[in-house]
Amino acid sequence: ERQFTDLTQALNSVAGISFTSNGGLGQTSFVRINGAHYSNVLVLIDGIRYNDITNGSAFPQNILITDIKQIEIIKGAQSGIWGADASAGVINIITKDSEDGFHGTINTEYGSYNTKKYGASVSFKEDNYYAKLNAQRVISDGFSAQAPRGADLDSLEDDSYKNTTLSLKTGFNIDDTNKIDLSHTLIDSESEYDGSGANDSDDKITSKSEFSKINFNHIDSFNKLDIYASKSSFDREDPTGWTKEFTGDIKEYGIKSNIEYNNSDFIVLGIDRKEFTQKKSYAIDYSNTGYFLSNSNKFNDDTIFTQSLRYDKYTSFKNKVTGKIGLKHSFNDFEFSTNYGTGYKSPTLYELSHDGGNDLNPEATKSFDISGKYKDLKVRLFRNKIDDLLTYITDHYENTDGTSVLKGYELNYNKNIEEDTLLSLTYTYTSAKDKDGERLLRVANRNLKFGLDYYGIGKLHLNVNGEYIGNRKDVGNTQTGNYTVWNSVANFKINKTFSTYL
Repeated sequence: ERQFTDLTQALNSVAGISFTSNGGLGQTSFVRINGAHYSNVLVLIDGIRYNDITNGSAFPQNILITDIKQIEIIKGAQSGIWGADASAGVINIITKDSEDGFHGTINTEYGSYNTKKYGASVSFKEDNYYAKLNAQRVISDGFSAQAPRGADLDSLEDDSYKNTTLSLKTGFNIDDTNKIDLSHTLIDSESEYDGSGANDSDDKITSKSEFSKINFNHIDSFNKLDIYASKSSFDREDPTGWTKEFTGDIKEYGIKSNIEYNNSDFIVLGIDRKEFTQKKSYAIDYSNTGYFLSNSNKFNDDTIFTQSLRYDKYTSFKNKVTGKIGLKHSFNDFEFSTNYGTGYKSPTLYELSHDGGNDLNPEATKSFDISGKYKDLKVRLFRNKIDDLLTYITDHYENTDGTSVLKGYELNYNKNIEEDTLLSLTYTYTSAKDKDGERLLRVANRNLKFGLDYYGIGKLHLNVNGEYIGNRKDVGNTQTGNYTVWNSVANFKINKTFSTYL
């Protein structure tokens, strides 16, 4: 309803999630959960790893939102389930499914800076087979990402952006208990940017990423079994060398079994293997084999108790054991939950290639949160402690001694005002400090988000939303916070076939 263009905009509507960006549409952006570094957040698309293996980030500005059905966000250390790079949380993106019969959609949009969005999708589904093809294209002249104080904005060169995203999902039933699903996504983008020097239209990043997966699923009276293989490939080029050039891939193979017992309880156990390879600029690779177990128990329909344990074996650095334990209880209009987990972030391939002769180890995280919800109000407190923080020192990376602490709280308030109006408010306070008590860069200390939706005029929906970003420190004490952004949108459903928005 808010007509977001990319994943960054959508995620930013959630309490506790923030992002920093180098400019407008398509400019490099980084998403944080509760102030944690972006490389500590694992992003999955239909179960396939999206994080770039070279620097750990997920580049959410290149994920278009048109074909997304839902986004699941889990905060806190989740390595006990997903392994590396999930020490701050997991963002799981699920794309749209095929509908029964034959369906097609066409979308076209135009906006400021000569921005054009258009695309189409077609799908077919019957009892034993389905297929869906989606194609989206975004082109924008953009605006200058660097605008010096007092400059004539019309004289600055624009930083353009292009994105073509293609995806295919298909599958078929072998019989009543066995089926196979396949998916493939291609994201091809090109963005101009302004580096630390003068305005320069020659600075350009081209990126081509592909994500493929095949999954065999078997269901019987005893368990649900999945056997899968996936591949994430990244090819990024920057002729000016600011971001360097990377070509690499992640291959993952796994088997997972979900076994139900005592009606509502279940246990999940499995093995997965990941192979990380960097091919361009420098050659480096390593592999990881993980063994995991997760159990969930439900008592009296109002209490859920979960436990997870995982062991990861690496070829390049120390093996890791991580886990998670959680409790949730509901009664009347009140809901209570608490979680404790351990996690880690493995060194990226770029960090390993610039280790200065040091043997790098994964960062270690311990996270705790407690939350309570009463009717329309939810409060969550969090505290994350990070050891062996990977830090860039002059010309190399090394693990630093000491503990960095990220702590704070979130407030969520969602209230239906009469029957046609919805009010949404979130407030997040974050204290993020390193071992010396210095504030971590690019983490806002306060963040207020707001939204007001009105549905009282027939087929028209009106919305106003936005956020306030508090004090945020950057390199050299540069201030990049203390500002407010307002957005508004009007949606009108003409009939069951056509809809429009402004």
